[in-house]
Amino acid sequence: MLLGVNRSLRLGWTQIQDPGQTWAHVERLRRLYGEGKIKLRIYQAIRGPGPDADRLIAQGASIGEFEGRLTIRTIKAYVDGALGSRGALLLAPYSDAPTVQGLLVTDLDAFRPMLAAALRRGIQVETDAIGDSANRLLLNLYADAFKAVPEAERGVKQPRWRDEHAQVLAPAEIGRFAQIGVIPSMQPSHAIGDLFFAPSRLGPQRLRGTYAWRSLLRTGVVIPAGSDAPVELGEPMIEFYAAVARKDTSGFQGADWHPEEAVSRPEALKMLTIWPAYAAFEENERGSIEVGKWADLTVLSADIMRIPEHEILTTRCVMTVIGGEVFYEEKREQ
Repeated sequence: MLLGVNRSLRLGWTQIQDPGQTWAHVERLRRLYGEGKIKLRIYQAIRGPGPDADRLIAQGASIGEFEGRLTIRTIKAYVDGALGSRGALLLAPYSDAPTVQGLLVTDLDAFRPMLAAALRRGIQVETDAIGDSANRLLLNLYADAFKAVPEAERGVKQPRWRDEHAQVLAPAEIGRFAQIGVIPSMQPSHAIGDLFFAPSRLGPQRLRGTYAWRSLLRTGVVIPAGSDAPVELGEPMIEFYAAVARKDTSGFQGADWHPEEAVSRPEALKMLTIWPAYAAFEENERGSIEVGKWADLTVLSADIMRIPEHEILTTRCVMTVIGGEVFYEEKREQ
């Protein structure tokens, strides 16, 4: 755990949002924070549905333990499997496996009451949904919960529930995130790793709604960008590059990969700063450099807003500051 924390500091992360652990994991974190061994901010989710999620709902959110370093206020769930293994749940069969449509991996009879209970207690929910059928199902389940629990009965009026990945979307679903009030929490580097198999899995028609960052932004939603580490490398410069280039690290893009869905550099910067802060209810404390906010700062070796696109990948973190204290500084040659 400490190796992972220190690696995150070296890469320039001031906070990680860890999607889905047990209470035993939380107690290890608390012990390490209490011993002064972790300085990184961690926004911790608990797995659900099940007993761990039930415990979080029963006892309520724990916000800002250890001087704002540790928060536990979120349940992490799953709708379907991964695209690469053909486990993502699709509306129509896979283009390269006509008898396969993917997997539903959660018990909906347990999932639905968990959503209503979490909404009443002000607990955030973030759920993996990858295929177009999974995303439609998740948006429907969230919308049903919002209708069943009016604002007056909610622990938080704006629950900021999240669709983790939102990878493959049918055109009709793209506008529903803003309409319902759901955050598409996406990982730009998936558009690098999946570049080499998604076209064969999905075919050209469904690629139009795959990693549809620009189309989603046009609807008015925010897109907090993660890395999905350790599935991906967890390096912020790869995520920034993937968002603005929509190419692999060699510059390859391939046919039908929809370069028009790439984002601008200012938007990519927000995807890695203020929008994740918003997704964690922390936009008033962090996510931008402003008077009155925590001094959580990352200093880079180059200006990623101006340098040539390919140089983004060679940009390094030279300093990581959390709460005004330097916790990583690159050693300079004398």
